[in-house]
This record gives sequence, structure tokens and C-alpha cells, in this order.
Amino acid sequence: MPERTTTHSTVVPGMHYRNATDAIEWLCRVFGFQTHAVYAGPGNTIMHAELTLGSGMIMLGSVNEKMPERHMKLPAEVGGAQTRGVSLIVKDADAIYARARDAGATIVEDLENKPYGGRGFACLDPEGHIWHVGTYDPW
Repeated sequence: MPERTTTHSTVVPGMHYRNATDAIEWLCRVFGFQTHAVYAGPGNTIMHAELTLGSGMIMLGSVNEKMPERHMKLPAEVGGAQTRGVSLIVKDADAIYARARDAGATIVEDLENKPYGGRGFACLDPEGHIWHVGTYDPW
């Protein structure tokens, strides 16, 4: 059987937000994500959303009573700690840095040239999820 090739990511991070509607707007405005699909839930929540950036995708939704609390916590519930981060490969890290800063993102790693190549920074979104943004492309 011939090997299947695709331009789509085979790893799709999932995230939860208290206010997923605002998170979607922020992620699209600041990082340049596009909405691929958004499914509304009860009470002004988001049951499921898919956002794309280039050939990558993230999925997200509103925090709800079905979340397995023993396995998943929001950064604000654990003192801002992170157990994983999401990396975005972008063409212009300086422009996104400026948008993130102007949108009130907490910059946790300032914009710099990286010793392994590329230029990037890291910031927290409004609900405390960490995002690594840079021009370094490991592919």
C-alpha cells in the first residue's frame, strides 16, 4: 500500500477555557488562527471548536461539568503552572509579539533570536495557557 501523504497535522492539541468564545476571538485576532468549526453549547458555551493556523489545528471548548477534574485543571486552578505548551511556527514573530503585547498578553519569554535558529517569544493568553511563538521551523 502506498504511503499516504498529507499537509495536515497529525497531532492536534486540545484546550479548555472558562470563556471559550472570548478565547477564540483572542486567538484569531492575536495569533492569526482561523475558525474551522465552532459548535455552540448550552448557556453561551462552546461545546467544540477547531481553529487552524497554516496546516496545524487546535481544538478547544468551554469548561463543563463533564471535564474529568482529576485529570484536567486550568492554569489558574494550579497557581498558573503548565504541564505542556503549544508552539506556533509563524513567518513574522515580531508582528505577533506586538499584537500579543498590545492585547494584554503576559510575556513570559521576551522576543529574541534563538541559539538553535529562528526568532521567538512566549506568552500567556488571557486564561493563562502558555504559547511559544517563533519563526523556527523544525521541519
